[in-house]
Amino acid sequence: MDTESDIRKEIIEACLELNATGLNQGTSGNISVRHEERMLITPSATPYSEMTPGMIASMDLSGDMTGSWDGPLAPSTEWRIHWLLLKTRSDMTAVVHAHPPYCTALAILRRSIPACHYMVAAFGGTTVRCAGYNTFGSAELAELAIGALEDRTACLLANHGMIAGGRGLGQAMWRAVELEAIARQYHLALQAGTPVILGDREMGETLARFAGYGVAGT
Repeated sequence: MDTESDIRKEIIEACLELNATGLNQGTSGNISVRHEERMLITPSATPYSEMTPGMIASMDLSGDMTGSWDGPLAPSTEWRIHWLLLKTRSDMTAVVHAHPPYCTALAILRRSIPACHYMVAAFGGTTVRCAGYNTFGSAELAELAIGALEDRTACLLANHGMIAGGRGLGQAMWRAVELEAIARQYHLALQAGTPVILGDREMGETLARFAGYGVAGT
């Protein structure tokens, strides 16, 4: 089992990967990981290249959502989304939020991603929903995100970006990468014509297969 020190280092490595791969820009993304009864989350407005393990904020998950933290820097402004997911979703121990270009473009259109590709099933259903809009960092946005993520492991945030969660940081990162790939494919298909959307039967077969042997990163 990874120690807290290991997890803090892994969070920074994942943040650097987000920007290196183009999934995020600047300090707009944030990552959290559950460790025992605490949430470790990236600090607000801190360049990833300057981030050190000691800067990662630690927040209590065992009680009510108070917003208090341990650490030298305040947690990401989106800590409420991370906190609620890690508190209420037993299938998630890590959460990634970022502003990838294609996910964000669809979110600006307030368009959910339908079953344009069978890999949409990797996120738990036949769609990746787009949550409604509210001000970044607000409690209202957190509630909208939690609703869009019901029985799903990823969603878009209107005029904002995306969220993906998983059992471990590796799975959450894999889902973030896969979601952006599907968003790009859907965006390109929309430019070329009218995408053909897979039906309930086709997606049901895919979901059943995924349940049988799992998906990469799971």
